[in-house]
Amino acid sequence: MYSKQENQKLKQEFWITFAEKYPRKWILYDTKIKDFSFKFFVDNKKAQVSIDIEHRNEEIRLAYFEKIVALKNILEDEFIPDLIFEKNYTLENGKTISRIWVEKTDVTVSNRSYWNDIFNFFNEKMNTLELFYLEYDEFVKDIPL
Repeated sequence: MYSKQENQKLKQEFWITFAEKYPRKWILYDTKIKDFSFKFFVDNKKAQVSIDIEHRNEEIRLAYFEKIVALKNILEDEFIPDLIFEKNYTLENGKTISRIWVEKTDVTVSNRSYWNDIFNFFNEKMNTLELFYLEYDEFVKDIPL
C-alpha cells in the first residue's frame, strides 16, 4: 500500500514514462469543439480511453453525442469494435456528461509490470479514436447552435 504522496509520485512517473515511450502530441482537448475532448484514465483496476462531451448545455451535449452515435457502425466496424456509449454518464463529482469509451480491465497503475500493457492499450486505442475523429470531425462539428 502506498501513501498518498508515494501514489502521486508513482502516477507522475507513469505519465512521464508513457510520454517518453510515445512522444507525440495527442489531440486531447484540441478538438475545436467546446467541452469535447479525448481522455486517458488509469487507476488500480482499469485503463480507459474516452471521448468526453461535457457541454453544460444539455441540448448541445446530446447533439454532439448523437452525431457520434450516427457514426457508431462505422466507428465499431472500422475502428474500435468494443466501445461503450453512454448518453448520460455521471462523474464522481455528480456532473452528467456523455462518454464513449473503451477499457482494459485487470491492470493497475501501482504495478510497473502492467505499464507496458497499459501504454500499448493507450497508444492503440487513442490513436484509433483520433484517426476516426480526424476523418469525421466536420460531420461531428456540424450541429445547429
